[in-house]
Order: sequence, then C-alpha cells, then structure tokens
Amino acid sequence: MKAEFALLAWFMRRCIRQPGRTVTTGRGRRFPPPKDLPARKLCPSKDMEGQCPQEANGSHPEQSEERLPTSDLAMDAGSCAGPVQTGETVIAEGKAKIIFPSANEVFYNPVQEFNRDLTCAVITEFIRLQLSAKGIQIAVPGEEKVEKVVVDLSEGEEAGSEPAPDEEGAARAVAAVGEVCKEGVRILEALAASGLRSIRFAKEVPGLRAVVANDFSSKAVELMARNVEFNGVGHLVTSSLADARMLMYQQKAEKHPFDIIDLDPYGSPATFLDAAVQAVSEGGLLCVTCTDMAVMAGNSGETCYSKYGAMSIKGKFCHEMALRIILHSLDLRANCYQRYIVPLLAVSADFYIRVFVRVFTGQATVKASASKQALVYNCVGCGTHHFQRLGKMTSHGSNFKYSAASGPPVGPSCEHCHQRHQLGGPMWAEPLHDPAFVQRVLSALGSNPGRFGTQDRIQGVLSMVTEELSDVPLYYTLDCLSSTIHCNTPSLLQFRSALLHAGYRVSLSHACKNAIKTDAPPSVLWDIMRCWERLHPVKRERLSDTSPAFHILSVEPTLQASFTVREDANPKSRKQGLKRFQENPEAYWGPKARAKAGGGISTSLQDKRKLHQNKRKERAEDGGHLKNIPCKRLKEVRTGWGGCESGGGSGGQRCGSSWPRCGCNTP
Repeated sequence: MKAEFALLAWFMRRCIRQPGRTVTTGRGRRFPPPKDLPARKLCPSKDMEGQCPQEANGSHPEQSEERLPTSDLAMDAGSCAGPVQTGETVIAEGKAKIIFPSANEVFYNPVQEFNRDLTCAVITEFIRLQLSAKGIQIAVPGEEKVEKVVVDLSEGEEAGSEPAPDEEGAARAVAAVGEVCKEGVRILEALAASGLRSIRFAKEVPGLRAVVANDFSSKAVELMARNVEFNGVGHLVTSSLADARMLMYQQKAEKHPFDIIDLDPYGSPATFLDAAVQAVSEGGLLCVTCTDMAVMAGNSGETCYSKYGAMSIKGKFCHEMALRIILHSLDLRANCYQRYIVPLLAVSADFYIRVFVRVFTGQATVKASASKQALVYNCVGCGTHHFQRLGKMTSHGSNFKYSAASGPPVGPSCEHCHQRHQLGGPMWAEPLHDPAFVQRVLSALGSNPGRFGTQDRIQGVLSMVTEELSDVPLYYTLDCLSSTIHCNTPSLLQFRSALLHAGYRVSLSHACKNAIKTDAPPSVLWDIMRCWERLHPVKRERLSDTSPAFHILSVEPTLQASFTVREDANPKSRKQGLKRFQENPEAYWGPKARAKAGGGISTSLQDKRKLHQNKRKERAEDGGHLKNIPCKRLKEVRTGWGGCESGGGSGGQRCGSSWPRCGCNTP
C-alpha cells in the first residue's frame, strides 16, 4: 500500500503545473502560461496583476500557491478552442454550450437538468449568505433589483464606478456573474465529465473566486478544457486531472479547503464522502447525488450497509428513508473528524436523490449526533413503523448529559396485525430541510421568473418541501393502508380531514404523491381506516384468519372518525396547481449507460435489454453434435435426441425404456 501511495503521489507531482513553466503537450507543441491566470494562482487575496501578498513581500510563492493536479491537455485550453468541427455535436443547457466529438459519444441526460438547475439556485443563495456577511451583494441577471451598482471586485477601486452607499452610508460592493470575486467562494466539481455543471456555475452564479472541474479520465479533461475555452470562462474554471479523493485529501493537507464541493457520480458516492467532509471549509456546502436507488430503496440491504452503514427497508417510504440514510452516512463520517452536518435541503426526484448540507466543526455538538440517529421497526404485514433513537440527550440547566436510549419500542410481533418486524437503519431522524433557507430560494426564484428551464418544477417541489412536517420521519401511503384491509381507498382530502378533525397535524411529501405524513400514532390511523371500512364494508368471509386485514378489522375502533372535508385539508401547493410531480419527459428517461473507460459511450440500455432477451431460456438443440449413447434396453446405439436406431422411434420395435433421452415412446 505504501508503494502504491508513493507512486500516486509521484504521479500527482508530475501533473502539477509549476509557476511560469511552459507546457509541452503530447503533440510536441509548447505553450506559455495563460496571461489571465499567471502561474495558476487562485490566491484569495490576489490583486489585478495576479500577485499574492506573500510574493509582494518577497516570500516564496509556492507557500501560498494552491497546487492542483492538472494534465497538460487541461492547461492547453487555447489549443483546443475553435469553431465546431464537422461531425461534432453541441448541447445547450442554461447559458452553457457543450461540444461532444460525435453524436455517439454524447454523455448527456436531459432529465438531470432539474438537478443542475436546483444546484445553481441553492448555491446562489448560499453565496448570497456568505458574501452578505462580508458586506458584498450579488447581482443575478433578471433578478428584480433595488438600487445596485455592479462593481468588478477583482479590480477594486480601479473599476471606475462609485459603489452606492447603503442605509448606513458605507460603500457596498456588488459581485456580478462571470467576474472573479476575490472574496468569493471556491467550488470543486469532483466528477466533472464534460464540465457542463462547472461551466453553468461560471456563467450563471455570481460571487465565484474559482471553479475546479476535476475528472480522472484524460479524454474527459481534454474535452472539458475545450468546452471551458469555448464558453469563455477560462478565467474562472480550471480543469484538473486527478483522482477525486486524492485531490480533496491534498487540498485538506495543504489547508486550502473548498467552500463548495459537488459530488455527482455515476452510482454511489460512498467512496468520496470521507474525503469530502474533510476538504470542505468551515460552514461550507456539500452537494451530493446518489443514483444507486435500487440499493438505497431496499433491494439490497446488505450492499446498502457496506456502502452507507445502514440497512435499507423495502417499504412505501423507501425514497425518504434513502434521503435519511445518506444524511446518516455523511454525519457519521464527519463525526470522525469532530465535524457535523446541518441539512439545508434534501430532495428525492426521478431516479436519484440530492442533498445539500453544511459542515461545521464542534466537539460538543458531535456528542449529540447519536441522539439524531434512529432505527426503524417496520411491520411486514401492515406497514406500521416505529422508531428507536440510538442515543438520549437530557439537559440539566445549561449542561447536557448523553446516554444510551432505552427500548425497544415494540414487542416481538406487531400489535395491530400480529406479524413480525423488520429492522432498518440507522438513519437520520432530524429534519431534512432548513425551512428558512428553502424559503429564501423560493423568494429568489419568484423575483427572477424564467431563470431556469425547470423553474416551474423547482418552485413546485420546494413549495411542497416547506409544507412538510419537519419533525415527522417517514410517511404512510393511502393505497398501502387500503390494500392492507382490502377496502376502497378514501380520497386524499377525506383522509386528511379525518386526521385534522381528530386533532393531529398532517402533510404531504415531495417524495411520494399519495403520502401521508402525520404525528398521529399508528393506532389512530387504523381506527380511521376501520371507520372507513364500516362505510365501505369488506366481505369478511373472504379474509383468512391469519391475514393482517382480519386482525385489524376484528378490533373495534376507539375513535369515531369524521370524513367531512375541511378547507385546510387541501394544501396550498395543490390549490395553486403547482408542478409538484414530474411527468415522464421522454421514453427511456432513466439513468443513461455508464461511459466507457477509454472514452465514448457504451451500448445503450435499450440495446442491452434486446440483446439479453431470452438469455436464460433453453434453446432447441440439434442432436447432430451430441454423443452417441447406447440404449440400456436393446443395447442399440441411438443418436442425439432421436429414436433408437432399431426403429423404435419410427414405428419399429419399442424398447420400453423410460429413459428421458430415449425416443422410443414406450408407455
């Protein structure tokens, strides 16, 4: 292992471009360093000439330089730039345009546009919060403006524009899109591929100091460098060729953390989480995507445990549980370094989940992490679930005491249907979202209509997020409750009204269109369903004595439910007709096939399905290539699957054998 790490460290040192060094590409061409980024310095306090204070004071420049492993092709952006060549394909999304060598090598999924749009919206508001603490405003094109004057922060007072004084009379600068903000944030896109996301950041998000677009494929980095130059964002975006984990570990070791780290891998991000929670700055933002939903939704609980340290359950609430599992995994890995997470937004959409969390350092808060995690007891018969916290935190004035929790909360079998329980988790049991932050994102979208292509859907999803009960983990579904007792399904408004009449809170969930999130105990839910069954009777004679429906309906309800529809039973997002759930945008709109290791795109998933059809079906075989096996009865030699050569299979003497491979047809 030491030899492997030494070899990797040598490789990364060879990839680092030294200040002022002339780059020689694989084609033998020599290029001087770019003039707009002298020596590739991304120093947070560089002036117009690109010099750091340490250089001005005569200190060694490498002490303040951020050494990012890059390939020669990545830095040779000028040689890659140029008009679109014949046979190349250009994909446009937002304000970015991406060139692909050919139509067969386009690794682009239009369904993920919602993911990228949402990320731009969240990062914009995060930067607004970060820079407002430094007295800097941001200007987003199309946003309703108060009196603002856009100032090039990279030029300081030489910009020639007088900043507008704020209410206190102090000068207040404004950072605009496409400009280098010396007090801005550094973003790492660890798995950039074509660089589309990084280019969109540079062209749509203000207040950036630098964007590092990294990938481990040299062909991807070459394509990325050309796209960066093609979009004219070379002053903001730097291409990097490195292992994402080693790059983040290196930046952490050199004390150059990133303010924002975006992880959007093909599949599971589990291998990158440990490096990410260390390489992000104090209070920085982690954006993580998981597309391995088959694992996180309960199909392979053992695989989920090996990747995220939690057992997933195949239940109706699986999509929200997937969100809570990835948050648990992030917090668990951060706790190893006396850090903890604060979720800003967690969304389940299409075939993936996306979480945005801030990472802080604090030993006292880390001690409370155990009380934020919970196990799930899920009944396999009726779907009733209960929670068991891992830890308990009790307060004594200003002091807190941490201890193990007591349990379990259930007996050996379900109290409602007498079936067994499944045990899942641990998972994050605290709120998934920061309501104040989500409301800020919604307000910004409302003041800038048409900023994103999927803005209607973003507003609909975030509106549902603000309506969710933040202190209620997981949910039930109407169809599952009804199918358990084999009755007709009540309408959404009727069931919500029954819960409100009983004095409980209820909300929907963005993760499932027919979800019921409520603080009512399971006994109340089943009492409401018993009352509904009385209005719509079930044929009891058809129920088995051991079925969950028989046990549930054999108990008299203690609550008399009222199904009179209330005005407040209809949520505001539903009244306004917001676009809350996405319709299928196109045929075969799921995740695309994985890119080939040597570049290009592998066979499409549809072609693979056709190729593997009837793969395991027994094919008819020609007996000509089979062995000649003697018949045990007549001692005659028969061939293949046909009859005996004595003629037994063609009207002659029958051997009377019951041997399956004898064709004599003997009774």
